Amino acid sequence: MPDHTVQLPTPGAVLDYWIGAASEDHLFAHRQHKLWFTKSADTDVFIVRHFAALHAALHAGLAQSWARAGARSRLGAIIVLDQFSRNMFRDTPEAFASDQLAMELARQGMAAGDHMQLTEIERSFFYLPFEHSEALEDQDESVSLFGRLAADARDVFRPICTSSLDYALRHRDVIQRFGRFPHRNAILGRDNTAEEADYLSKPGAGF
Repeated sequence: MPDHTVQLPTPGAVLDYWIGAASEDHLFAHRQHKLWFTKSADTDVFIVRHFAALHAALHAGLAQSWARAGARSRLGAIIVLDQFSRNMFRDTPEAFASDQLAMELARQGMAAGDHMQLTEIERSFFYLPFEHSEALEDQDESVSLFGRLAADARDVFRPICTSSLDYALRHRDVIQRFGRFPHRNAILGRDNTAEEADYLSKPGAGF
């Protein structure tokens, strides 16, 4: 009888796809920014095809199993929940529905010291759940974490980490000003305030 069991990607497969050589090659890391931060329908389709079943399994309990397996396994779960969700469910409320679980994994991992076992690029993705939060205290922690990362970084990675700190500061500025990310309002069915509407009308608003 054929085995119809779905073979889910491993933590290593997630990290190989998303980070690859970027952990040790700063030039490769710069090139990976296109994958990480540029909207691409092809990337979205690829992630849905290869990681949607894994995303569902992580929500069904696999996340804690991965988290217990070590720092890089935990990071793999965080990336799927915090990053891949935004690709798989782009422009829908589900894009943000995994943020709480990703944050729980990140907080647990930090308490265990997992983040300090990772490279600069890996740590940056470990910390992104804080940057994605609409709670100001999480944004303050994000700035603190990315500031420490920039200070800890090897010389060749320091410019990338300094740029990450700048983005963390910009995210916190928006939460300090509005108490939420206005660019999510339309997706989440929230009405804009007059100040938010003015902000969103300007070039470069949102992230």
